[in-house]
Amino acid sequence: MRDSEEFYKKLKVQLADTALWPTAYLYKFIVPTDTSKITQIETIFDNLGAVINTKQSKNGKYTSVSINVRMKNPDQVILKYKEVAIKVEGVISL
Repeated sequence: MRDSEEFYKKLKVQLADTALWPTAYLYKFIVPTDTSKITQIETIFDNLGAVINTKQSKNGKYTSVSINVRMKNPDQVILKYKEVAIKVEGVISL
């Protein structure tokens, strides 16, 4: 857990330095192909005006989920990453 907190601190600094907020942000996740997991991710970004695209891997074992959404600030971006990590088992954030 300590490593993830360090990661989020660095990410916050990078986001603050590289974008003018609010801005469009692209999230990318990989999950085992399971409609319930994909739906969980979609629900987390519901009512934010997000554009969500999914693509299965060649063998169908995994699905990538790309979410383009306008976020207010780096803290809001990080909150969504944490929410996905907590609620969706087996997710990989890119």
